[in-house]
Amino acid sequence: MTTLLIELAGAQQSWGSRSRFSRRATDLAPTKSGVIGLIAAALGMDRTAPLDRFADLRYGVRIDQPGRVERDFQTTRSLDGQTSFPLSHRFYLADAVFLAGVQTASAELHEYRRALASPYYPLYLGRRAFPPAGPLRTELVEAPLEEALREAPWRARPHHLRRIREATVELDLIVDARGEDEIVESLQDVPQSFDPRRRRYGSRDIALSTVTVVHPTPPQQRPAGRGELLGSSTDHDPEALLSDEEV
Repeated sequence: MTTLLIELAGAQQSWGSRSRFSRRATDLAPTKSGVIGLIAAALGMDRTAPLDRFADLRYGVRIDQPGRVERDFQTTRSLDGQTSFPLSHRFYLADAVFLAGVQTASAELHEYRRALASPYYPLYLGRRAFPPAGPLRTELVEAPLEEALREAPWRARPHHLRRIREATVELDLIVDARGEDEIVESLQDVPQSFDPRRRRYGSRDIALSTVTVVHPTPPQQRPAGRGELLGSSTDHDPEALLSDEEV
């Protein structure tokens, strides 16, 4: 089996699967619909194009650098300036890094990788205002989805690594559930149509686990840190990702 790994890093990201009306929340990890949309944009697919080619795609994501949740307040007026619309709350992730993985036919994955290297449309991380930090780093791995995500090197940035004192760290891993997996939650983020006139999404079951990674720098060689970031402790509860409290 072949897996395509895609590093998603940027100053700001927003991946909403439950946003409604004036409150635009973000999930704590990239959604399946968001990553498929990224690939579709790179391929040059129109928003009204059928998405059948992605029907068999398995998806997973590893949270390498959780970042932090921030909020913007936005106001809008009508074109004539006479009418004010409700204040909107738009949440996003700042300074986050994720490693997404997709698994499908090998020929398809090679095409996706070529497209991501030279995208037809501009790419963004959940919202048009949130571009990637640079050209997307991708890798084709001859391994199943879960194994590829577990074995890939840790992608956290140097400033994040400097704040972590432990020799090993547990990272959250979210993947499409299979028959033998323990289902943790269902998400409605499987795109059936990106048509702005009638967007449709199906649901999928996800399995949540953790993977232990080794800090790339031995403790004795690290400079003094200034505290730890979310996710840096080995006393880690993956269920925290599934809190019912909206961020």
